[in-house]
Order: sequence, then C-alpha cells, then structure tokens
Amino acid sequence: MDARDDVYEYSLDTHHSEEEGKKMRKKFMVVLGALSLVTIIEVAMGMMWSRDESMATFLKVTFIGLTLFKAAGITWYFMHLGDEKKGFKMIILLPYFVLIGYLIAICLVEALYSGGIRPAIENYFGL
Repeated sequence: MDARDDVYEYSLDTHHSEEEGKKMRKKFMVVLGALSLVTIIEVAMGMMWSRDESMATFLKVTFIGLTLFKAAGITWYFMHLGDEKKGFKMIILLPYFVLIGYLIAICLVEALYSGGIRPAIENYFGL
C-alpha cells in the first residue's frame, strides 16, 4: 500500500502515551460524573420541594449556586481553563462571578420593587 502525501496522519501528531490517555479518560469520567450528580441533585430537589412554599427561597438560592458550580466546572475542565496560569484564570473567572452576582442582585431588587409597586398601581387604576 502506497503512502499518500495528501492524507495527514493525526495519530502521529499525538504526543500522549497510553497511560496519559487513560489518565485523561479517567479525569473526564470523574468530571462527567460530578456534573451529572449535581444535575441529579437539582432535579431531585425540584421534584421533592417545588410545591412547598417554605422551601422556595432555599431552592432558588441552591439552584443558583449549583448552576454556577456546574458552569465553573464546565469552564474549568472542558474549556481547559484549569491548565492555564493563575493570573489568566482570575482574569476569566473574576468578571464572570462579579457580573453574575450583580445580575442576581438586580433581579432580586427588581423583583422586590415590582412586587411592592404593582398592587398600588392596580388599586389606583381599579384593575
């Protein structure tokens, strides 16, 4: 069989041994398992406590926290941020957490405002 010049052999370009490949696959499965476990916990909590009004605030805060955890895990492993230097990690993650926290604060403040002002408007206009 003749070797063709127009076909690039990708297997020759990999610089990983079989041991490194096994280690990477194991790490992938651990991350996949952790993210799946967090998702299963979120779904189970939602199924058990979604109708209980006393648990509403706890569920919202927990879901936001777990979702941020999953987003950070995806960014850290699947987008290879974990392999970068500490300064670059902070440049990427710090604005993310600051902006997400700011958006959550705005949503909570606006939710309180709309809940307090709407009944007054409805009563004034007789709606």
